[in-house]
Amino acid sequence: MTDPIDRDGLGHRFWEHKALTNLSPREWEALCDGCGKCCLNKLEDEETGEVALTRVACRLFDDTTCRCAQYPIRHQFVPECIVMKPSNIEDHAYWLPQTCAYRLVWEGKPLYDWHPLISGDPETVHTAGVSMQHRTVAEFEIDEDDWEDHIIEEPT
Repeated sequence: MTDPIDRDGLGHRFWEHKALTNLSPREWEALCDGCGKCCLNKLEDEETGEVALTRVACRLFDDTTCRCAQYPIRHQFVPECIVMKPSNIEDHAYWLPQTCAYRLVWEGKPLYDWHPLISGDPETVHTAGVSMQHRTVAEFEIDEDDWEDHIIEEPT
């Protein structure tokens, strides 16, 4: 396993010795691996609660960078965008990707070797094939009634 780095002076493996509720905003944001899966539209079965991932991305998702094109002001465009934070992860963890660092840390699991906090390289999430880079369709191109046709397995 690669020796994790102290990315941007945040502290060596801070996520392992701090409770999520004690992370600074900077540490919280650093946990994001940049896979883009949280920006995909999901379908939830009302009877079973099962969540299906689609390749239909939020209108603000940049398929090349796997980041929100308007992150600081995203709620002006997508008011329903859920802001993940330590105080609400318990309510929303069920729909987070299986590989998501927020979910992994909340579940007490280790980060994957390709996570930028471990590898030291923000591109490893893409080279590992875990991200949604160049795999999505924009939500404005697909009628919501057709999202079921775009259900995918999570890249892991």
